[in-house]
Amino acid sequence: MLQQNKQIAIIGGGPGGLTLAKLLQLQKANVKVYERDFDKNARIQGSPLDLHDESGLAAIRKAGLLTEFKNNFLPGADKTRITNEQAEIFFSDHELNQNENFGDEHFRPEIDRGALRKILLESLEPETVVWDSHFLSMEPQNDGWMLYFKNGNSVYADLVIGSDGANSKIRPYVTDIKAFYSGITMLEGTIYESAKAVPQIASLVNGGKIMAFGDTKNILMGQKGNGDLGFYASFKADKNWTSENGLDYTDNKQILNWFQNEYPEWSNIWHELFENASIPFVPRPINCMPLDQTWETIPNLTLIGDAAHVMPPFAGEGANMAMLDALELSEALTSESFASLQEAISSYETKMLQRASKAAQESLENGEKMHAKDALKTMLEFFQQH
Repeated sequence: MLQQNKQIAIIGGGPGGLTLAKLLQLQKANVKVYERDFDKNARIQGSPLDLHDESGLAAIRKAGLLTEFKNNFLPGADKTRITNEQAEIFFSDHELNQNENFGDEHFRPEIDRGALRKILLESLEPETVVWDSHFLSMEPQNDGWMLYFKNGNSVYADLVIGSDGANSKIRPYVTDIKAFYSGITMLEGTIYESAKAVPQIASLVNGGKIMAFGDTKNILMGQKGNGDLGFYASFKADKNWTSENGLDYTDNKQILNWFQNEYPEWSNIWHELFENASIPFVPRPINCMPLDQTWETIPNLTLIGDAAHVMPPFAGEGANMAMLDALELSEALTSESFASLQEAISSYETKMLQRASKAAQESLENGEKMHAKDALKTMLEFFQQH
């Protein structure tokens, strides 16, 4: 096989990178994952993910991890309520019969990012992940690459796969194409022990998700498996808003004042989010790669996930695309159909870029709909049809 006797280096230990490592190990590949986190407990994982049958779950099945996934997913966490800015409920599927029907193409089970990461980590061979490996640079050596890390280590790899997210340091070795700003920014907050800290909101969430729409702005939130709550104030803003707004993200009172000024029509029920959020808040400008991006295939280097095709989160495709990238790349690299690594990588990249372009287009369109004047009406029509 093409990867036989090759040392493969995956840069980044998110869902895509870990899934790829598992799938390659099932084919006896020699693979290491270099992750900048100090260890597996170094960072709080973000909001839960909903995995799609044809992408994220397809990769889980191929990795032989569906049983572990079923033991760790969050039943009912995909329940959704849609409200206006006054927290009046206009749509709720909480009362419907929620069947956990794995195999139904419309079933999108939720799982905490930390739980998914744990499942993937524990499935890998010992010492697959090399922690505290903050990638700095690399240079061609022989037919591969010499990689250099912040901790002073350097390693050789015959094949390098960038899985290091939206701010990928591997991507510039592949292409100089950069992401563009979508026009939307999200301010992220986290509530610990939400039932105690924000009882009104916790009651409204009721273990699921809330999408609140009003006057071109949103509040989006979802329950985590440990009782915490992740939320986002989502709004249109100038591309320099994050650096020029003058806000102190470690000051709850200042952020609450900002919310009251920018969301003036919104009920004070939402105030407890900003009053009780753990600090700091995290501003997230929402970027997207050009829909027509392409590059010349390199025989010993490629990208998966956000490193390849960062897109807005408004179609729920980010982690799913990354895991599908891992599935398709692993199949290409272990196929008998290609004469060379370059041919295998080229086949993967061609399909990946086309698929990601469609998902990004949908995400951009959904973002516009969700931040339009009639967003509540549009989203109600969508959910009622589905």
